[in-house]
Amino acid sequence: MTKTGSDRPQKDTLQTGCITLHEISWEKFSVIDSTLADISAIRSIYLDGVLEIMTPLSEEYEHLKSTIGLLLEAYLREKNIRFYVRGSATLGSQALGGRKEPDESYNLETRKTIPDLVIEVIITSGSIDILEIYRRLRVPEVWIWRGGNLEVYSLGESQYQPGENSRLLPDLDLKLFTECVRRNDQYDAVNAFIQAIRQQN
Repeated sequence: MTKTGSDRPQKDTLQTGCITLHEISWEKFSVIDSTLADISAIRSIYLDGVLEIMTPLSEEYEHLKSTIGLLLEAYLREKNIRFYVRGSATLGSQALGGRKEPDESYNLETRKTIPDLVIEVIITSGSIDILEIYRRLRVPEVWIWRGGNLEVYSLGESQYQPGENSRLLPDLDLKLFTECVRRNDQYDAVNAFIQAIRQQN
């Protein structure tokens, strides 16, 4: 983007709940991020000089995020797959040029410094390519819930490849998983999912 000559960062408001700032140095981002740290409803994403501030986190977002996590954890327990919840611990660094808090993240089998699986729930879309942040971190798989559908991206040699199945969990029925995420009642959704898994065994 062409610089204006002003020291002020350029700002675009894409949608309600998403503010994008351009030409932000890592140092300036760190100051802004520290200022916002005590506001729990705000999330920030940084990549190559672009900063997005997402607010507020809606009830719909929280419902979807927790439902996906509960369903995934139910599946892992039913299949006796050891897992470690990493939650939304911040990922990224100045050296990588990007930083983000995942909505949910997991290690499978053993604890690692980088999650094996990241889950993102997108209600308000911004301009930053979040997959690029995770690509630089070499996160093996990213699930994105967007528009009522689950998108699965598996990391190849250099880029993420979209797929209809999970490489990490190849036996997981993603159609069933998606149907359960869409259910209004979270408790019933998890119970129905567990029953379906047991019937498949």
